[in-house]
Amino acid sequence: MQFTDAVTVAGTRRRDDGYLVADARIARTGIQNYLGWEVGKPDMAEVRVYRPGSEVFSDATLKSAAHRPVTNDHPDEQVTSKNWKDVAVGQTGDEVSGEGIFIRVPLMVSDEKTILAIEGGKQELSAGYTCDLDWTAGKTPTGDEYDAIQKNIRLNHVAIVQQGRAGKQVRIGDASVWGAAPITNDQTPEKEKIMTLKTVTVDGIPVEVTDQGATVIGTLQTRLADANTKLADAEKVHQTALDVKDAALAAKDTEIAKKDAEIDATKAKVLSDADLDKRVQARADLITVAKTIAKDVKTEGLTDAAIRKAAVVAKLGDEAVKDKAEAYIDARFDILAEDAKKVADPFRTVVQNGIQNNDSAQNSNDAYTAMLARDAAAWQGKKESA
Repeated sequence: MQFTDAVTVAGTRRRDDGYLVADARIARTGIQNYLGWEVGKPDMAEVRVYRPGSEVFSDATLKSAAHRPVTNDHPDEQVTSKNWKDVAVGQTGDEVSGEGIFIRVPLMVSDEKTILAIEGGKQELSAGYTCDLDWTAGKTPTGDEYDAIQKNIRLNHVAIVQQGRAGKQVRIGDASVWGAAPITNDQTPEKEKIMTLKTVTVDGIPVEVTDQGATVIGTLQTRLADANTKLADAEKVHQTALDVKDAALAAKDTEIAKKDAEIDATKAKVLSDADLDKRVQARADLITVAKTIAKDVKTEGLTDAAIRKAAVVAKLGDEAVKDKAEAYIDARFDILAEDAKKVADPFRTVVQNGIQNNDSAQNSNDAYTAMLARDAAAWQGKKESA
């Protein structure tokens, strides 16, 4: 990942040959703050990056600061042997040392045009370097919290810039420019603090602000994000309450619908007077037929089907209905009913045929004459017996 650090050109002077020499503090230990989007974490408003002394003052880091190209503004890519002649205007020396919390390195500017620009007010430096970010959060030995650690810091070049930041060109991950510059530098003495401009995107619009302004905007954006989160949570709670209410109403509607269905079913079971008369008559007819089949059959409290079965059993015995389906029993009942109709009913016969006289006398006169004849011969019967 590419980074830049802003520093001032300190102790500049011209040599006899016209070259300009100066001292530069190009890196320091401690925590520096970056906007999240600068270091590949757009979801974070601000990222606290820790540079432990073990990394800043490691042999590899200090050696990387020696004999580095000095450029007029940051080049579009890393300085290598392929483009050195096109972009280099000087170089750093080899007397690299630690100075408090800083890496100190001398540098020399050999290009007259650049020297004149420096003397005209372009007197800030921006160190371009690469490093690895270890996203392991923790605390410094002094108890300060951080989100990531810079490791494997390697200096590539030192740029002479008008402002200590890359301005509108600051982007992380874009190989054509140099990347992140810290938001503040609180450990730098007050006289060395740099008033630089930083590009901050507000509602999609890039705005140039000071370091302090960028910090304020970042804080406000964080608060806005928190407020939006709280609003979303509140809306979620509200929606949950509405869902619970809707579920309760739906359950109530279901309960009412169930009750209505039960009422309709009950109404369907209630017979009209005419239907009730028909049912009573049909029941009476069934009982009459059953008793015609078997006069002693018990019908009280039985269903229609049970009455038919009881009549068949009373007439034919249990074996007649054992393991038989209801349809079979109904058929046997109907056959027995038909057979019962064929049995002569004396009273019915009399009604249909009229009264028949089976006596040999044809009328009352004949009966009277016969009686007189018996009486007249009565004495003869007595004589014969004597």
